[in-house]
Amino acid sequence: MSRIDDAFKHKPIFMPYFPLGYPDLGTSINVIEALAKNGADLIEVGLSFSDPLADGPVIQRATQIALEKGVTVKRSLKAIAELRSRGVDIPLVVMGYYNPLLAYGLEKLVEDALSADVDGFIIPDLPPEEDDEFVSANDGSHLPLIRMLAPTTPTARMELVAREAQGFIYLVSVTGVTGARQSLASGLAELIMRVREHTSMPVCVGFGIGTPEQAKAVGAVADGVIVGSACVRSISESKHPVEAARELANSFRVAVRNH
Repeated sequence: MSRIDDAFKHKPIFMPYFPLGYPDLGTSINVIEALAKNGADLIEVGLSFSDPLADGPVIQRATQIALEKGVTVKRSLKAIAELRSRGVDIPLVVMGYYNPLLAYGLEKLVEDALSADVDGFIIPDLPPEEDDEFVSANDGSHLPLIRMLAPTTPTARMELVAREAQGFIYLVSVTGVTGARQSLASGLAELIMRVREHTSMPVCVGFGIGTPEQAKAVGAVADGVIVGSACVRSISESKHPVEAARELANSFRVAVRNH
């Protein structure tokens, strides 16, 4: 059983996102370690890219700073290996855009990801119609390519994506880019039910979840709750980012588990 499978033994799970290299590489490693050891069940580890088309201003700014600090794919994978050496044993799934991964070399990426003990990939701008090269390079690695679905996904395409799903489904709760919203999307429960008609994979909801109260509501209907922009913002605004990460992980974990 993989770490991801194991994480979903106790649902719903809390899944924060944080980019490596923000506000600097050392701090980001400490923050991710704090999230992992204080309530996160799975972490979406961000790889920086100059054109993060799915992300809103909070994550765009954070990843731009990481790029300016010289954080690369190679350094990010080494940072994940460092987290493993510190005893972080929950799933770490890398979230990155396709261009830097392709430039790195797909076979080398998979080899180095396995060496660093990565648990899977999320590549927002790689649709199933264009993923043959990545799937071929990743064949036999047992590292799932996490698929994404959205409210606008037609039923036929939803069925296609769900049928090929590995690990879990990343369900985008709203149309648009990442970022905390004042309220949750209407019809979310119905959307999750639509997805579940096509797959037995866990369904995790991201985009727009900004408070523990919203996470609690999503956890009542989903298998996992993904918190990105709100996580990055609250940690970056603190003078003590590691302590802020501990507090955030604990508060969201309690909310998600006590829905």
